[in-house]
Amino acid sequence: MHKHHSALGLATTLRPVEPVTIIRPHAAARAARFFVEKFPGRSMYAVKANPSPDLLQILWDNGITHYDVASIAEVRLVARTLPGAVLCFMHPVKAEEAIREAYFTHGVRVFSLDSLEELDKITRATRHAADLTLCVRLRVSSEHSKLSLASKFGVAPHEAKPLLFAARQAADALGICFHVGSQAMTPEAYANAMERVRAAIVDAAVTVDVIDVGGGFPSVYPGMEPPPLERFFETIHRAFESLPISYSAELWAEPGRALCAEYSSVLVRVERRRGNELYINDGAYGALFDAAHIGWRFPVALLREPESTVRDHPFSFYGPTCDDMDHMAGPFLLPADVQAGDYIEIGMLGAYGSAMRTAFNGFGSDQTVIVTDEPMASLYLDEPERVASNVVTL
Repeated sequence: MHKHHSALGLATTLRPVEPVTIIRPHAAARAARFFVEKFPGRSMYAVKANPSPDLLQILWDNGITHYDVASIAEVRLVARTLPGAVLCFMHPVKAEEAIREAYFTHGVRVFSLDSLEELDKITRATRHAADLTLCVRLRVSSEHSKLSLASKFGVAPHEAKPLLFAARQAADALGICFHVGSQAMTPEAYANAMERVRAAIVDAAVTVDVIDVGGGFPSVYPGMEPPPLERFFETIHRAFESLPISYSAELWAEPGRALCAEYSSVLVRVERRRGNELYINDGAYGALFDAAHIGWRFPVALLREPESTVRDHPFSFYGPTCDDMDHMAGPFLLPADVQAGDYIEIGMLGAYGSAMRTAFNGFGSDQTVIVTDEPMASLYLDEPERVASNVVTL
């Protein structure tokens, strides 16, 4: 794998024809250490955000020992890559065959569920094992998050009593989990969810051993500047300490985006300019799925020497396929003199960028290059470090 000091150096030296995934291992390592040292409980990486084996190894090397897996393929991947990792099967609806393989072949003991049917499935598949940690998923609000996860999974708190009671009878350890939605913009999201957890525990009158606050921890993007992550941690810890739970209960979280967003970006080339529209060589069917389909705005930078001094102008992007839906509306602010042949770095794509990539229409590239400069935005650098490394919180 090639290595360069910076994305600019990569663009000006290699001048690649196809898009290049830029990775910053030091950024993922820093994020992992941050969660390990500062989150007041257990942090387990949500593999769906970026299943790269290289990334999994970086997180492991920096203290992340538990992994939230959502499919048997993710179970196999992490078990193969990190044989010592603890796997938690946190998808609430699983194939019985997947549960069986996870338990008997890969040693998975933690499973989530949100229905009595799923509980029956888990107990059958594990042959009524006595060493299960079962986490009942509550439905909570996503009102404070940019992407809702409140519709598909989770039992309503006022309907949780029979499921919690039944899971308590089947489990060695009983947990309650929830997900406030992706990119939560305020700690209040977790405070409100914890109140729903409290109500469910009181109503069911069961002993709870694990509280899993799920994911939703944010990263920084243009127009989305969340508070420091320490404020989220403080809010969660206060709420956890006040719950009516076992004195030895554990606090868990499932960060995905927050651990890997800064890990990678993509270098693209402008193939054509049509007014305020730039045709680039990656798009909706590549690393920019979120930019196209949910209007996510990623940080962008024109990589050119000498640097352009022209004022920024709003652009939209078209990807390389023949599909009109291969369109990213943005707006993406770039110097007004951008033209065909220029290179652009699109940042903060470590979360979901590579995970959503396809080879539709024959486009796409597996070329990956390591760089040692800082990501385009960061929640893990103090202000003096941002200034020194030219990292700007957008």
